[in-house]
Amino acid sequence: MILLQVQQVMRRFGADVLFDNVQMDIQEHARVALVGRNGAGKSTLLKMIAGETVPDEGQISMRKDLTIGYLAQDQGLDSNNTIWEEMSSVFAEVHALEDQMHRLETQLSDPAVIADDQTYQQTLKTYDQVQTAFQQKNGYGYQAEIRGVLHGFQFDADVYDKSVTELSGGQKTQLALAKLLLEKRDLLILDEPTNHLDVETLTWLESYLQSYTGALLIVSHDRYFLDRVVNEVYDLSHHEMIHYTGNYDQFVQEKAARIQAQWKHYEKQQAEISKLEDFVNKNIVRASTTKRAQARRKQLAKMDRLDRPDSDDKTAHFGFHAAKQSGNIVLTVKDAAVGYAGQTLSEPDNLNVKKHEAIAIVGPNGIGKSTLLKSILGKIPFIKGQAVFGTNVVTGYYDQEQRNLHDNKTVLSELWDEHPTTPEKDIRTILGSFLFTGEDVDKPIHALSGGERARLLLTKLAMQNNNFLILDEPTNHLDIDSREVLEVALNDFDGTLLFVSHDRYFINQVATSVVEVSPEGTELFLGDYDYYVDKKQEQEELAAAAASETAEQDALANPDATPASAAVPRSKGQQNYQASKQQQREKRKLERSVAALEAKMNDLEQQATVIQEEMAQPENFSDSGKLGDLQKQLDAVNAEQAQAETDWTEQAEALENMD
Repeated sequence: MILLQVQQVMRRFGADVLFDNVQMDIQEHARVALVGRNGAGKSTLLKMIAGETVPDEGQISMRKDLTIGYLAQDQGLDSNNTIWEEMSSVFAEVHALEDQMHRLETQLSDPAVIADDQTYQQTLKTYDQVQTAFQQKNGYGYQAEIRGVLHGFQFDADVYDKSVTELSGGQKTQLALAKLLLEKRDLLILDEPTNHLDVETLTWLESYLQSYTGALLIVSHDRYFLDRVVNEVYDLSHHEMIHYTGNYDQFVQEKAARIQAQWKHYEKQQAEISKLEDFVNKNIVRASTTKRAQARRKQLAKMDRLDRPDSDDKTAHFGFHAAKQSGNIVLTVKDAAVGYAGQTLSEPDNLNVKKHEAIAIVGPNGIGKSTLLKSILGKIPFIKGQAVFGTNVVTGYYDQEQRNLHDNKTVLSELWDEHPTTPEKDIRTILGSFLFTGEDVDKPIHALSGGERARLLLTKLAMQNNNFLILDEPTNHLDIDSREVLEVALNDFDGTLLFVSHDRYFINQVATSVVEVSPEGTELFLGDYDYYVDKKQEQEELAAAAASETAEQDALANPDATPASAAVPRSKGQQNYQASKQQQREKRKLERSVAALEAKMNDLEQQATVIQEEMAQPENFSDSGKLGDLQKQLDAVNAEQAQAETDWTEQAEALENMD
């Protein structure tokens, strides 16, 4: 069932059209992502769908009685209530039913009511009805539901009585989202819901939204989050909307294939046009060939010419290059401790960074990840230990707090002052590659947006030609396009990387290993983020099994302390726990395998289409040898596709049977 439809919607800003003829269908239980570069109009469209603004043209229709919850970017909760009071206000109807139950209970204990059988029976019937409604609305479990959601957002019981007004901006935004989740609207519209969330909270939110009963419409720069939550993507770019099925990764692949196909058809037609025009120009004045030239001219006139495919000409394009190579050992930190006077955040911390490695540092907020980077750079002293750099190591630092910029300077002077011997033209060219063009270079830095400041910091870093980059949350404030450009630049970098990031997709794309920071120090995982998550899961399962085994051994060694009958249920419960964990692990593997097979089938289908198009070309159609080769290729692709479909069917059925 369709909950909401966006039909031929347009938005203008003055004489400029932000987007036009936008179409969108949101089905019941849909999981939809809205993507597009900064400034494309995503937030503007969300406000229209939420009913806060109206389109300039077109309409938005919705199912009768549809309930919508909308969270704008960094929209904090504004309330004088305590945290618990604000969350509990969602269940006002439950409170009213509970009060009614108490009143009816009082009446049922009234001697006068008891004495009148008819009144008593009627009151008892009303009580049963109210109690049933109370139970259906989770009256006996709503407090546990509130506690579960608050705990997911890192609000523990000791802050329930804290006033909302005392919270930080980020906490108010998290609380606004928590309240929306408890309200259980039919359609939840979330604009950048992952801002201010650490990885632990993000993981919890992903799990919660996966089981959310209503529909979801989400704008987010967190591609890992989108991959885990959505199964449809609407791409708002070049003033129009295009719909894709699948998660974010599948969208990226399908969009690339679509653009590649558009260019292929466009270039093919351009070659045909050029050939026809060349014939006309050479033969129109010759008596013997003028009729043929006129026929081709008519053919050109009737041709439905394809528009040149839109190119991402406003995407930043840059790279990082090392002016000289470092030694093999880049950085060593041994048994160090980081923190501040009187407070140790993490100990012992150990790092052994070698040339060309890309190491991601992860851990919860406040654990000392940024502090560790600053201690390595000498900006904050280690509580214990030191950082030792290798031979010829030259470091460059990206500060997430953006303190490396001077607010009183312009964009141009920020770079030129550091490189006074570089010609202004070259400085402007470099800035242009980071999307600072025309009058942008004369903007004062204090007037820049967060994304513009981030790009300027990256520009400065790229001009330093360091061989060891230390980056603190480099993807903050960047849109998806800029993040992808940064990933390519860092993967092509001929130096060494050490970075802190909450962007799990970014870590997967860039990191060769992951270092987790905790109060107990650092732990190295030799893989990307997904590998790190899998290994952590294995560690937790082994720890649980070891704890259970120890408890059972203690029980056997001390039968008087623990009844033998109590040991049996504990052992059986552990077996059930291990079986459940094993099933979850197998299910995750199957899910990844099914997704990989789906991607493979899509890729093979595109290969088959390309081969068929080549076979249909006149020059190949008349060449039996070439046609035979192409047919062999097509047969091989079809055979591989048939096998992939068989494997997919088997594994999809196995996955379905696990649910």
